[in-house]
Amino acid sequence: MPVASRGIVVFGDVVDSRRGAARSTGFLRALRDELEDAYPDSQRLARFAFTQGDELQILLAPGSDPFTGPLRAALREDSLPMRWAMVAGHIDAGSGPTIERTGEAFLAARDRIERAKVRRERLVAHTGDPGCDALLADLAPALPALLGDLTDRQREMARLVLVDGLRRADVAERLGVSRATVSVMAERAHVRELGGLMEGLAGIFRDGEAVANGEVAAVPGAVTAGTGAR
Repeated sequence: MPVASRGIVVFGDVVDSRRGAARSTGFLRALRDELEDAYPDSQRLARFAFTQGDELQILLAPGSDPFTGPLRAALREDSLPMRWAMVAGHIDAGSGPTIERTGEAFLAARDRIERAKVRRERLVAHTGDPGCDALLADLAPALPALLGDLTDRQREMARLVLVDGLRRADVAERLGVSRATVSVMAERAHVRELGGLMEGLAGIFRDGEAVANGEVAAVPGAVTAGTGAR
């Protein structure tokens, strides 16, 4: 029997992909390449891949930030609506790409994304710790909701800030507008709130992993200081 280890399984499914199969495939190919560049080798446990059913599959090392995928996908110029499921847990040993891997976390991610389709949920996250998972169930849906409300121009600006890490003055120069205009755009797009939400979700997920893996004791209602979730 293969020796099991731990990881984070992330499934990203293009909503209604059959209406534009070629476009969905092109989008997922570009997103896969972007995410493989975004995550360092130390955080990728397998090569990312997508299925013929237009589902991206990602396998990350424990402690990685699984919310990078949904953020970058939503802020791409060619963005398509997606639903996501991310699960921390046991995975079977292996060396192939994600679509050739298996284990408890893969099965759990499959179950959750299928239930998300039925419930029309866009983002579900599970760490194995009931306290952190309850927080994630309340907070995680806000990420796709906020991202889905962005206009094309706001999406372009938000990507420069949240993905590329540019200062507002540099964003203004890149977009050919004034810094004041960028500030107004950022306020209307809730860019600061998006950044805080991303930081908070990642922190809660890491805490949940640590508790579920027995690395730290659960503290009711507490989240590790410095995660941004308070």
